[in-house]
Amino acid sequence: MIPRIHQQGSNTLGLLHYLYGKGIHEEHVDPHLVASFDGMAPDPGRNPSVTKKDLQYLLDQPLSLLGPGQRPDKHVWHCSVRAAPDDPILSDGQWAEIARRMVAATGIDPGDGAGCRWAAVRHAEDHIHIIATLVREDGRRPDHHRSGKRAQAEARLIEAEYGLHRVTPGDGTAAKRPTSAERHKAERRGRERTVREELRETVRRAVAGAATEAEFFDRLKAAGLLVRTSVLPSGDLRGYTVAMPGDRNKDGEPVFYAGSTLAPDLSLPRIRDRFDATGVATVPDSTHRQVHPPQRPAPSAARRTATHAAWAALLVIDHGDDGAAAAQIAATGEVLDALAKTSALHTRQQLREAAWAFERASRSHTRAEFRHSQQLRRAARDLVYSGPALGRGEDGATTAMLIDTLFFLALAAAHWHAQRQHAQQAAAARQAATHLQAAYAAASEESTARLRAQGLRLAQPVRDWSAALLRTTAPQTAERVLGEPGWPALAATITHAYQVGHDPRALLHEAVAQRELHTAESASDVLVWRLRRMADLPANVTAIPQHNTRATDSLSYAAPLGPVSIAVDQHRRHRR
Repeated sequence: MIPRIHQQGSNTLGLLHYLYGKGIHEEHVDPHLVASFDGMAPDPGRNPSVTKKDLQYLLDQPLSLLGPGQRPDKHVWHCSVRAAPDDPILSDGQWAEIARRMVAATGIDPGDGAGCRWAAVRHAEDHIHIIATLVREDGRRPDHHRSGKRAQAEARLIEAEYGLHRVTPGDGTAAKRPTSAERHKAERRGRERTVREELRETVRRAVAGAATEAEFFDRLKAAGLLVRTSVLPSGDLRGYTVAMPGDRNKDGEPVFYAGSTLAPDLSLPRIRDRFDATGVATVPDSTHRQVHPPQRPAPSAARRTATHAAWAALLVIDHGDDGAAAAQIAATGEVLDALAKTSALHTRQQLREAAWAFERASRSHTRAEFRHSQQLRRAARDLVYSGPALGRGEDGATTAMLIDTLFFLALAAAHWHAQRQHAQQAAAARQAATHLQAAYAAASEESTARLRAQGLRLAQPVRDWSAALLRTTAPQTAERVLGEPGWPALAATITHAYQVGHDPRALLHEAVAQRELHTAESASDVLVWRLRRMADLPANVTAIPQHNTRATDSLSYAAPLGPVSIAVDQHRRHRR
């Protein structure tokens, strides 16, 4: 349940005309009173003999108690209370009780017999509006200081008592919610998201990895948005607004939104913070300069680079200072936006949902020091310019590798936020991790099946050697991994790493120690991608190379591995 305290006004009748009217887009249905300060206020919605002027006169009557010059300029208090989309439809009686609790909690009508006059109007199933006059019956002003926070606290109690959707406490860094008019407009057009939400997603994708204002604005225009900029007297850019070409007001003009109204971190000054961190200077006329994109990397190379950058970011979140960690988390949002934009069709929706959810996790009151996130931002830029990736071969396999890493990065962000009591951000990061798990399942199916098939084709002594190596290197994890369907793929990866010259025991030890495995659905899959990343192995190898001097069929590699060689020797004797 979301209460919102609107800006104070001076026109009671004007607000009543809106509340009892059809709405901007005729979305108001059956406007009527559900509660009032004395329970007997006239209702122009249900009583044809009553006018909105009658209700306005009743509400504003306490103003007549004030002497000359004492009447406040802004005497109209306005609060809307909205239920969550998945909440049951509440009755008028339930909304009346919620209204009474809200005016009591906010100090509008605390129950001392001399509160402000107020009325609650319902013109939709999912919310009410409360209008009040900010002068008490005794002529004094109400104590409604910090009424927004007090309303939020009361909403949490109401949610618990009514069994409604529990909203995590916010900190004022969330993006502005779409208005009911914007939602109704989207519904009429059959759109899943409002224009405000679509613009926010498009602008965030334009920011992902961008190095200059020129590049940012060029991306906005390439995405098909209408863009306007405002300029200071000095000639410097002050800000920008964007609009969807087909979104127009009643006069047929495009509806523009300022970046700062889409999300706090999409204002031009906040976006510039990211550009300055890359060492690329911005200039007043940068919107007119040609931006040359970086050399176009292959999609698989861009994904491998992003995977390495994501693991580096994990270490910063775990061990860096707050400003550096906040920057890495914000830049992770850019990588997710870039990956969703360039993903194959079968992973696109889940990656888009992951990026959408993580957007909330990318902002907090901790100031992000973007100089610490250059590597991750460059990785996002490479993803953008690499273009769409195929869902198979090395592209698909490196996509799975990157998603697997981003899953742990999202969990690390959730843990970091939870430690600092950032409840909404922690919940958003966990939600993103859930979508990343689903995206990984789709992205990894072909490549993991290929690796498992390679593992099953290994000679039995080689598989036994790999199992013995795992037991001696990671005894607490081994039995779980050996029992998973993905174990043959890990055996193939261990063998491959050995054959190209790596010490598999050292790699396994580092891979297990890097990050917890209990949160993964398949520990063997996680270890496969960690080993292939650490050893720089092809993600979608078609066959284990046999030309290396360390030939797997001779098992000559067993000798220097200590206890492992005993297991291999025992297997040899058993076979004989």
